[in-house]
Amino acid sequence: MDHEEEKNASDVTRRSLLGTSAVLAGAGIVGSQLVDPVAKTAFAAGSDEPIRIGFQAHRTGIGTVYGKWYERTTNAAAKYINSIGGIAGRPVEIITEDDGTDPKRGADVVEKLATQHKVDFVYGTLFSHVVMGSAPRAGELKIPYFVVSEGYHVASGKLNRYVFQPCITDVRSQITAVSSWIFGNLGKNVTIIYPDYAFGYDHRDYASAAAAKSGGKIVAKIPIPMTEKSFTRYFIKIPQNTDVIYHVMVGPGVLTFVREMGEHFGSSHPKLFGFIDSLEGVNITSPGLGFLDGSYFWEAMPRYADGYDTIGSRFYRNAVGVNDSGASKSDPKDVSTYSHMFGCWETLFAIKEAVEQSGYKSKKDYGTLIETIEGFSFFNEGIAHPQGSKFFRGETHQGYGQQFVSQVKNGKLNVIHRTSISDGMYEPETDYRKQSL
Repeated sequence: MDHEEEKNASDVTRRSLLGTSAVLAGAGIVGSQLVDPVAKTAFAAGSDEPIRIGFQAHRTGIGTVYGKWYERTTNAAAKYINSIGGIAGRPVEIITEDDGTDPKRGADVVEKLATQHKVDFVYGTLFSHVVMGSAPRAGELKIPYFVVSEGYHVASGKLNRYVFQPCITDVRSQITAVSSWIFGNLGKNVTIIYPDYAFGYDHRDYASAAAAKSGGKIVAKIPIPMTEKSFTRYFIKIPQNTDVIYHVMVGPGVLTFVREMGEHFGSSHPKLFGFIDSLEGVNITSPGLGFLDGSYFWEAMPRYADGYDTIGSRFYRNAVGVNDSGASKSDPKDVSTYSHMFGCWETLFAIKEAVEQSGYKSKKDYGTLIETIEGFSFFNEGIAHPQGSKFFRGETHQGYGQQFVSQVKNGKLNVIHRTSISDGMYEPETDYRKQSL
């Protein structure tokens, strides 16, 4: 990497990014977790009454592979938090309900967690259409709802004051951060292939905006249904003047998608830039994926350990049980969704920080807790936030962090570029703080 590519999000100064009045959120937590703590069995500093967190899991439906790893990461984070004394001296209890990766069922799950299980918070949703179907119910019930998604739904202002996305970046920020690299290094004429729902529309819209800003052009936009199982007929729609195929695909057909793309193009194809969603949960050395050698992928957190080797990332990887190649230590064939699931770990720590800094005791304290989170500015990198430091914007309820570009070489993802937090910043379009509680 050259000097520019070595920029680290944690090197962004508070003066350059936030202004001299910025406040660091969670500084004490990160500093206290640099060594393996002695497990605690008592929570004398707080209460035996647990902090109950409702985990909305994609155990079934098209989000199953993500749901499995989100749940594994959530349980690992809760176990670790309890080992260091819980949240405000209270044990953490995770209550899990399957939403089937379905928007209507998602809303029902939010209600069940809030009214039957009487959880303190609801947390964990990934798929954007499920977020959009569930978040309004959280607002109606007036229960804080922490999503671990990537859509622009929260920062756009389409949701409500009870919804937060503090520790995983949104698509608009991701594209804003890496677009200049794509158009500056790979080509100007881009065909985008994306899933036909909210998450895909964010890619379509913000890639188009980034192309115009960078002197590029989106020559074709090809939406694909989420449940599609065969893709060749879409590839024939790619114009001949395409320099770069920008692809992002989700769901159970991702392996078929990349295999059929290779079968269609063979060794002669435009340059390829994919969001790692197209390969999440997939072994990059799987048969039929050799054509990806030399292609590029966006990653939020590098799948391979040497892509971002820090104290925090090592601790996190070991706690969740992931090997250096991004697969389960207990089953190397079980490849993780490593570029997304860190958001579950970090969001639980953001909840911990919010509870402890606000003095939250019970649901009557929701207003104070929400206002406390809206006052956060920064999450420090460390064991609590292993993906890297985050800038948090209280008015949009959205976190912003660093991004990675990796190239496939010899069946491995190798990080070749890392952005700063500021590379992914954009002007806010909403201010949730103006809404009533």
